[in-house]
Amino acid sequence: MTSFANMAADWNRGHGSVEDMLDVENKRLADNLATKVSRLKSLAYDIDREADDQNDYLDAMDSNFLSNTSLLGGSAKRFSNMMRSGRDNRRIMCYVTIGLVVFFCVLYYVVTRMQR
Repeated sequence: MTSFANMAADWNRGHGSVEDMLDVENKRLADNLATKVSRLKSLAYDIDREADDQNDYLDAMDSNFLSNTSLLGGSAKRFSNMMRSGRDNRRIMCYVTIGLVVFFCVLYYVVTRMQR
């Protein structure tokens, strides 16, 4: 057993104490951990900021949808009033409907030609 103690003493003299080596290793690992925690904190902050931005965007989109819904509701009400009112209005609505169908067909044709 004395030979083991002598070997440990010889090793300690040549390389420093085991406690010093463990202390250095612990400091290195603690610094490494602190760096990783700092990166995770920064990432969590970025995620939080992005979530807040997305929530603001969705709130704005919600208000836009509500205003468009009321606009379309009013248009549908005016359309139904016009359809109920008389024969001349029905003829005009038929022309408008045919015109819109033709317009969207032409628009579709132009868009598909531009993509080629």
